[in-house]
Amino acid sequence: LSFTHNMALQKVVLGLCLVACGVVARPDKRPAGYGYQPPQPSYSAPEPSYSAPQPSYSAPQPSYSVPQPSYQEPEKEEGMPFDFAYAVEDQYKGVDFGHNSNSDGKVVTGQYRVALPDGRTQIVTYTADHYNGYQAEVTYEGEAQYPETEAYQAPAQSYKKPEPKYEAPEPVYQPAPTYQPAPKYQPAPAPTYQKPEPTYGPPTPSYG
Repeated sequence: LSFTHNMALQKVVLGLCLVACGVVARPDKRPAGYGYQPPQPSYSAPEPSYSAPQPSYSAPQPSYSVPQPSYQEPEKEEGMPFDFAYAVEDQYKGVDFGHNSNSDGKVVTGQYRVALPDGRTQIVTYTADHYNGYQAEVTYEGEAQYPETEAYQAPAQSYKKPEPKYEAPEPVYQPAPTYQPAPKYQPAPAPTYQKPEPTYGPPTPSYG
């Protein structure tokens, strides 16, 4: 009985100790000297540091310059002296023309002539150089002749319309048909079959 009483007493004491510990571990007021404060947020949003880029493009300066004229007037060279002449005449065909010309290298002089169909002769005398250009003088020799021409007469018609020549064609007869003679049929041969004669007789009686 005393052992049981002691065990009960120990349990009571143990329970009181636990209750006392709980009361001491959780006071109603914060003890003096406890100065913990939660940290304040120190983050601040960064200020925008972006700035729009300034345009750095500049229009190119025109580098085109008006080209200087490169044309140069060609130098005038003095011509080479020459001298020539020719002439053609054919009275049968009525051909008569010629040409002669000469130059000292600076001025060219010459003359050509030609027979015209009206009987006159045309003569052209000319000079030419780099300063005065080509200058010609045209003259004519003889008088123009216009022979009378006979009035045009159409040639007589020599064409004759051919007369129709109709001839009746000769009849072309076809040869008469050559018929083949009719076939000659022969009567069928008479049959040669003969009825055989009977070769049996009445039987002889064999009974007595």
